Amino acid sequence: MINLIVLLIVGGVLGWLASIVMRTDAQQGIFLNVVVGIVGALLAGLLISPLIGGGTITQGSFSLSSLLVSFLGAVVLLAIVNLVRRGSVR
Repeated sequence: MINLIVLLIVGGVLGWLASIVMRTDAQQGIFLNVVVGIVGALLAGLLISPLIGGGTITQGSFSLSSLLVSFLGAVVLLAIVNLVRRGSVR
């Protein structure tokens, strides 16, 4: 139960930071930030972690490397969403 709460909080913070980097923060609310953070971490676990090693926050790892990988996954997810929605990464 505690891990789920921590995952939601950390996912929300990572999603919020990724939305600031991708300049989509004004369009997103708290719920979407959490979703972007967690789905981005899942995406990073599938695509990025096998390439560079380490875990993600969805795997229960809360080290600096897992936070960076999860953040990178959230940024990639927002870039893909922007590309589909607007036709440009931004």
